[in-house]
Amino acid sequence: MKFSVQRESLLKPLQQVIGAVERRQTLPALANILLRSDDSGISLTATDLEVELQAHLDMELSETGETTLPARKLLDICRTLPESAVLDFDIKADRSAIKSGRSRFSLATLPASDFPTLDELDNSQQLTLSQNELKSLIERTAFAMAQQDVRYYLNGLMLELTAKNIKAVATDGHRLAMCEIPFKSDLDATRQVIIPRKGVMELQRLLENNDDLATIDISNSHIRVTVAGLRFTSKLIDGRFPDYNKVLPKSTDKEMSVDKELFKQALTRTSILSNEKYRGIRLSHEKGSLKLQAHNPEHEEAEEIIEIDYKGEPLEIGFNVTYLLDALSTISSKLVDVKLKDANSSALVMGNGDETARYVVMPMRL
Repeated sequence: MKFSVQRESLLKPLQQVIGAVERRQTLPALANILLRSDDSGISLTATDLEVELQAHLDMELSETGETTLPARKLLDICRTLPESAVLDFDIKADRSAIKSGRSRFSLATLPASDFPTLDELDNSQQLTLSQNELKSLIERTAFAMAQQDVRYYLNGLMLELTAKNIKAVATDGHRLAMCEIPFKSDLDATRQVIIPRKGVMELQRLLENNDDLATIDISNSHIRVTVAGLRFTSKLIDGRFPDYNKVLPKSTDKEMSVDKELFKQALTRTSILSNEKYRGIRLSHEKGSLKLQAHNPEHEEAEEIIEIDYKGEPLEIGFNVTYLLDALSTISSKLVDVKLKDANSSALVMGNGDETARYVVMPMRL
């Protein structure tokens, strides 16, 4: 198989699929990219057996074929060549010769038959969203996913589809993030799927902030997202996601409204002297003001007072400051509303006048 390609044309698809290549793998072929050429061009496929990424490169070829090439070596070669360089590939049975200007490379190949691919999707359900909408759903919730939790179903992002909307929900057991967008479908029952953490992170990396359409196919065991020139496929986590509705605080009789940037800056400064392990910070609510306090095992203390609009009885409550900052970082409105009940109940955080995204943070004892 012989073909020539410009460096920039090859570099982007290589960078798109490289995230699925594990540095440590059990199968030698998993360190490679499957390169397959046909009448429409060249496809590049990488997988770790859980996530599969496939990018397509439109070009005319005189001959077709398939092989696998070392993924990171090929990317490094392409990345370090000068701009506008042309790469000439001559791929034989077990070797691939690459020429560009005065540079020569010889890479070992493995047969395409050794490369594992994910199963095709059966009985899938299809829907279409803009990349903007899908990326926003993920970015506003993914930070709350668990990491390596024994409750494996928490190590991912839950997508819930109904006839009226799509929700993304993530929780690690200490906090919860939920975002929803209106979406009409012909579903007659609610459907939930859980995308594993790695798949979520790759999807977040690959989606762009534009109105181009993303086609989503969901089967019983896989999810596939297709955008122009790129196809993402991931296995789904087989498990039952907790009932998030039970976690959303009810009967909150206290409410704080505060300038988001002012609140973020006060939290950030106060957290400097918090306990590095537990990251606890005490919030004392009173009419018109909020006192933020932190201390650590070295008996160092920080205190800050900011103006707020507060309705309700005075309240002292502790939180992990990281959880609050993560939630605030995804809110776009100028003001933030925090709904509270008592020192032992979770807080509900959301943008002022925006209920599309809601964040639940459990309290801490300080």
